[in-house]
Amino acid sequence: MTPTQDDVLAYFDTLSNWGRWGDDDELGTLNHVTDDVRLAAARAVRHGRSVSCAWEIAVPGEMERSTTTCPCAADMPGAEHMPAAFHADRRWGFSNERLGIMFHNNTVTHLDAPCHVYWDGTMYNGRPHSLVDAATGSAWAAVTAAANGIVTRGVLLDVARARDVPWLEPGQGVGPDDLEEAERRQGVRVRPGDAVLLRTGHGRARHEAGPAGGFTQAGWHASCLPWLHERGVALIGADTPQDVQPSGYRAVLMPVHAVGLVAMGLWLLDNCDLEACAATAGELGQWDFHLAVAPVRFAGTSGSPVNPIATF
Repeated sequence: MTPTQDDVLAYFDTLSNWGRWGDDDELGTLNHVTDDVRLAAARAVRHGRSVSCAWEIAVPGEMERSTTTCPCAADMPGAEHMPAAFHADRRWGFSNERLGIMFHNNTVTHLDAPCHVYWDGTMYNGRPHSLVDAATGSAWAAVTAAANGIVTRGVLLDVARARDVPWLEPGQGVGPDDLEEAERRQGVRVRPGDAVLLRTGHGRARHEAGPAGGFTQAGWHASCLPWLHERGVALIGADTPQDVQPSGYRAVLMPVHAVGLVAMGLWLLDNCDLEACAATAGELGQWDFHLAVAPVRFAGTSGSPVNPIATF
C-alpha cells in the first residue's frame, strides 16, 4: 500500500534514530556496521574480482582543472630557494593539478553525509543548521565522521532485471515489493549492516545515450524507508540520485534524502555506475560482495566524491 503524504511526514518520528546511539552520535546508520559485519563482508569475497561502482569525473564539465607541467624541476619558479641537491638532478620533472568540483549533482558518484540535508532547519540527531559555517563547513555529522571508511557487505538489488526491462523509465519508483522480488530472484537477503545498491538501469541508458537533463528520474520510493529501517541497512546507493522524481508528495520533494539523512542518519551513495557490478554479479551468480567506500577527509564537508569498490 502506497503511503500517504501524512504517512511520509510521520516517518520523521516513527523512523527516527535520534538518540538511538547516544545524543552525540554522528554516524547514524553506520553504527550497524559492527566488527562482525565487516568480518562477514570479508567472507563475501569468493572469486577475488573487483569492480568500480563509480563514474569517471569528466573534464571539462563536472570538474574544473588547471594542470601545471614542469619538464625540469630545477628550473621551476622558486627553485633558487631549494637545497643544492635539488639543482644537481636536472633530469626529473613533474606535473600537478588544481581541481575544483561540485559533487552534489546528478552525475558525479558521491557520498552524502548526514549534514547534507536539513528539515525545518535541523540536522540528524537534532542539531541546528547553524552548526554549518560558510568558512569552515559543518561542525556536526560531516563526511569526516566516516574517516575510517565504510567497509561492509554490499548487496546489489537489480530491479530492472527483476522487471525484465533494460531500465526503469524516469518517474518510475521502486517499492518494497520490488526489493523483495529482486531478493527472491537473486537468492540473496539483505541483513543488518548491509549496503544496498539499487540498479534501475539508468547507468545503461546513460552509457548508451549520455547523461539525461531535467529533474525526472527513477529511484527509491518513500515506501522503502520503513523497509530499510526494519532491515537495519547501513548505507544505500543507486544509479540515480536516489529519490524517484517526482516523489508523489507535494510537501516532501525528496523524502529519501530528507527522512533518510535527517531522521535516520542514513548515508547515501548517489549516481553510482552499477553496470559492471551487475554484469559481474550475473556472470558469477553472486549478488553480495565486499564493498569499500573511502571518502576523502575534507574537513567539514557534507559529502565526498568516492569510488566504491565491490569485490566478489
